[in-house]
Amino acid sequence: MTAAEILEGKVLLVDKPLTWSSFQAVNKLKYTLMRKYDLPKKFKIGHAGTLDPLATGLLIICTGKFTKRITEIQAQAKEYTGTITVGATTPSYDLETEIDATFPTEHITETLISETTKQFIGEINQKPPVFSAIKKDGKRLYEHARAGEEVIIEARKTIIHEFEITRINLPQIDFRVTCSKGTYIRSLAYDFGMALQSGGHLSALRRTKIGDYSVENGILPEDFEKQ
Repeated sequence: MTAAEILEGKVLLVDKPLTWSSFQAVNKLKYTLMRKYDLPKKFKIGHAGTLDPLATGLLIICTGKFTKRITEIQAQAKEYTGTITVGATTPSYDLETEIDATFPTEHITETLISETTKQFIGEINQKPPVFSAIKKDGKRLYEHARAGEEVIIEARKTIIHEFEITRINLPQIDFRVTCSKGTYIRSLAYDFGMALQSGGHLSALRRTKIGDYSVENGILPEDFEKQ
């Protein structure tokens, strides 16, 4: 990779580490590339789809004229793997917030889990988590949530192409899902727990694919220095 290629336009695949924000990953890469290739401070760089700090995996970063492809890349189907922990919910639907309610799990069987996944395949209605970056009344939902304000959230249509259970070790259920743009896996975890007549939250998440791009070809942000 050369400075001219980066300035012209590249698609870079990053394997985002746990706890990093997408913004941090872009910044780390930006300054690594600036140092290594002596690039101007204002070269074009951006990511194609945010990953929560508590998620790992594929973050696509575009430079130069390829930043114009960000919208097109974001629109592609995504694949995730992760873990739903049943028997408890959290306000953020993941581990960002503390458990706020507990539920029975004794009735949950492999058959019930398998049958329940069928409700979530195809076009479904989904409410985004209150702790999300969607804007309502000019403020992001998480800003309302952290201020303790009650917000009415409209359900949105989304498409789940595949929802496969890969391991059951209650209270943990591992899964693989492929879905359309705008799907909240945290909401899927919460809704799945409710559909099991229990509760659930997302306890691990990894994005493995966006369209034909795979995390198998991604590298950690700090490893770009060694390239």
